[in-house]
Amino acid sequence: MKKIVLSVIFSATILFAQNFTLKSNELQGQLTEKQVFNGFGCHGENISPQLSWQNPPMGTKSFAITVYDPDAPTGSGWWHWIVFNIPKDTFMLPSGFGNSESQEVIQSLTDFGTTGFGGACPPLGDKVHRYIFTVYGLDIEDLGLDKNANPALVGFYLNTHTLAKASLLSYYKR
Repeated sequence: MKKIVLSVIFSATILFAQNFTLKSNELQGQLTEKQVFNGFGCHGENISPQLSWQNPPMGTKSFAITVYDPDAPTGSGWWHWIVFNIPKDTFMLPSGFGNSESQEVIQSLTDFGTTGFGGACPPLGDKVHRYIFTVYGLDIEDLGLDKNANPALVGFYLNTHTLAKASLLSYYKR
């Protein structure tokens, strides 16, 4: 009996320890002015946060990152950042990555109509908005899309090729 119980505990510990996880040294419960958009009436620094992940699912061939605000008053939310074709041996994006260009990693169009990171900018006086930072472990190295791909198209490809995903949640109100 002891052997079976120990085996179950050991197996559960291994499974739990292998959870795909997204972390950040910069994100807390609330976004700061550093992650707030500079435009549309907002006056932030518009700098993407540092993100790191661990324990991707077996078979991961690349990663993608998205930042989404489901509370935007659009009827369809707001895509703030879409990054894909991140090589499978990359486990971190530094602060400011979303404000730079990369040859191998693609940052496609956001709902701001631009590529790269677009920070939080909810309407003045609106309710608190949720900003969901998500990393996707994908079963494909290259999505076959370019930086002009719209968020819905990238989302379709991400959902088609996702092995697992992990998210962080932060809030912002102005």
